[in-house]
Formats: sequence, structure tokens, C-alpha cells
Amino acid sequence: MQTLPLDPDVADSAPGAPVLTIYDEQHLATYWRLLDAAAEGADWKEVARIVLRIDPDHEPARARNAFDTHLARANWMADHGYRHLLRGAASK
Repeated sequence: MQTLPLDPDVADSAPGAPVLTIYDEQHLATYWRLLDAAAEGADWKEVARIVLRIDPDHEPARARNAFDTHLARANWMADHGYRHLLRGAASK
């Protein structure tokens, strides 16, 4: 795996595929930051603003969708996706 950016731009929705994607590999730090924030009980708006860099006051629907889908993907990565990561296989 190559060196990845710590704060990459995020899509409006995270992938939903049952396989590891290149997007997932590029956003590992984002996923882990989301999991940490959720574990600490952080407000989703603050997380969207800081981690996803989407202003929930100006784009509430986009921010909420990005937060929900990326957190769901982060949980998938923690529960299932890491196995794909360990095998070193990402789908395009």
C-alpha cells in the first residue's frame, strides 16, 4: 500500500460495495477519525465540519448524507473491510 493523504476530499456518499475499494484505501484515516469521534459521542455536525470538511449549516442534506454514509462505511471497514485490506486487494 502506498502512502496516502491524511485528509483527502470526501465524496457526497461513501462506497456501499461489499468489497474494499480504492476510495476506501484512500480514506482510511477519515474512517478511523469518524470511528474515534463516534466513540467519543461527538456531535455529527462538528464531525462533518472538521473531518469531512462540509459545513452542515450551509449544506445540511449533503453534510448529513456524507456523515451517515462515511460512518456506516467506517463501521463496515472495522467489522469486515479490514480483512480485504489485509489481503491487499482493492476493487476499482
